[in-house]
Order: sequence, then structure tokens, then C-alpha cells
Amino acid sequence: MGMTARVLAVDAGNSKTDAAVVAADGTVLATARGGGFRPPTVGVEPAVETLAATVHEAFTAAGVTSVDHVSACLANADLPVEEERLTAALHARAWGTTTEVRNDTFAILRAGVSEPHGVAVVCGAGINCVGMRPDGRTARFPALGRISGDWGGGWGLAEEALWHASRAEDGRGVPTALSHSLPAHFGLATMYALIEALHLEHIPPTRRHELTPVLFTTAAAGDLVARSIVDRLADEVATMATVALTRLDLLEEKTPVLLGGGVLAARHPQLTEGIHTLLTARAPKAVPKVVTASPVLGAALLGLDAVGAPAEVHARVRQHFDP
Repeated sequence: MGMTARVLAVDAGNSKTDAAVVAADGTVLATARGGGFRPPTVGVEPAVETLAATVHEAFTAAGVTSVDHVSACLANADLPVEEERLTAALHARAWGTTTEVRNDTFAILRAGVSEPHGVAVVCGAGINCVGMRPDGRTARFPALGRISGDWGGGWGLAEEALWHASRAEDGRGVPTALSHSLPAHFGLATMYALIEALHLEHIPPTRRHELTPVLFTTAAAGDLVARSIVDRLADEVATMATVALTRLDLLEEKTPVLLGGGVLAARHPQLTEGIHTLLTARAPKAVPKVVTASPVLGAALLGLDAVGAPAEVHARVRQHFDP
């Protein structure tokens, strides 16, 4: 190709992996997409093998066999010790002279800012929040579910909606339209029928996430119980962002707060307005913004940060992924 391959950027989520090879001048030499990255399910080595297939495709298209630096933002790298293990596993593949692994939430954060400065809250299947400063300081949460104090995310919202709908139908809870809208989504008449179908797996467990949009539709129609769940999520997002800003001593300066992931990127009016209102009260200098740029852009920019690339190189990469 006649160009030095400077950075291999990898963004690997539970459902898909994106890889990009970036030249020293910021030209994107090649990209590739592959399967999801799920080490808790399949083990570290098989998961890395899936990554390897995607990286090989990108390297082949770029006409290179290695790069100077590997910047990988990976799902399930929730703890620093997991990042260290995955860094070792990727570095052993000799894709780059140096290798850095971060949690994939950092990719969404970096994709949304012009420098490594800000906080990101991501609400997709789960919920997570990270923050970073140009001096290298970061803030993060374990994001392992209820055992680490988390609430929210698509799976959690669907479960909460089911809980309220079930109790409404059998009399333990207050009435809610969710007891009709949730089973109706699957062509069923009652919550009892839906509970049975989910329990016996006549409806595959993976389809539960389909109930999250139903929750938001029911809330938008005015149902008080559904609206209370959405309000609780707005509070959770604002709380995580405010805590991260506080940890990084950023409350007193204008700071981007990036909102990403399917639930937040959908821009549900009640949720978006609730987050903005709460942030205005708790962190008045926060500047909330929804991020829709490809997370692999964030992984690439983090890689360019690591190798000290100049601003014009960053700009060229951004132009490729977020024109």
C-alpha cells in the first residue's frame, strides 16, 4: 500500500466486531466487520479467535500484517483485571508493537469528543458509565448488574416492565396498561400467557429485549407505571454521570456528557427531557449530547492519542467515520 499502518482499532460488542486499520496520516486503509465478542460465554481464547478472523480480514484488505499500536475497546472488559488479561491475550497475537484494551464504553465516549475529556453513559442491553480527562485520569463503574449496584439497560427495563405488569394482572400491584401491551406484542391475551410462554421458552429468552420499546410506547401514551420506570432510568443516567463528573473534578467546568447505546440514542422525549432536567439541577455545566458515531471511531482516536498523532490525523479519521 505504500503507507505505514499506525493503528489497528477494534470495537467489539456482544453482537458484532468492527475493525479498522489506520495509516500514519489518518487514512483508513481498511475496515472489517465480524461476530460478537463474548468471553464469559465461550472463553477468552475462542472469543479472541473470533476477533482474529475480523482483524485478519482488515489486515488483508489493507495489505499489512501488523501495526504500531492496537487500540481495542471490548465488551465484557468490565474490570481493570479483565482489561489486563485481554491485553495480554491480544498482544500475544502480535498484531501490533503495543496493545491497549479498554472497556467498550470508552469508545463511545471518545467518539463523541474532540479530545479525551468528558463522561459517557451507555444504555443498550445493560448500562454503564465512564469518564476521562486529558491527563489520563478516568472514572468508571464495574457495571456487572445488580451485584455492582446497577439498574437499567434494555434487559433491566424489560424485566421491570414484566414485574409491574404481572403484579397488576394478579392484583398485587396497581393497574397498568403494560399488563395488556406486553403480552399483545407477542400476540397473547394475558400476562399469565406471556409468563408461561417465557418460562417454557415458547418465546425464546433473547426476545425479551423486544419489550423495552413497548415500555416506552406505553409510557408515551400516558401510563403512569410505565412513565415511572422511564423516570427512574432518567434519574439513574443523571446519577451515574454526576458521580463520574464529581470523581474527575469536572463539576465546575463545562464538560460533555455523551449519551449512547440503543435506548438513549432512540431519543425518547420523556427520557431525554428527564435526563436534561436532572443534569441541569445536579451538574449545571454538563453539556449532554447523544452520540451516534460508530464506536470504532472512538477506538481509533484512542489509538491515535496513544501514539501522539497530531490533530489533523485525528480529523481525517473522524471525517471518514463521521462525515
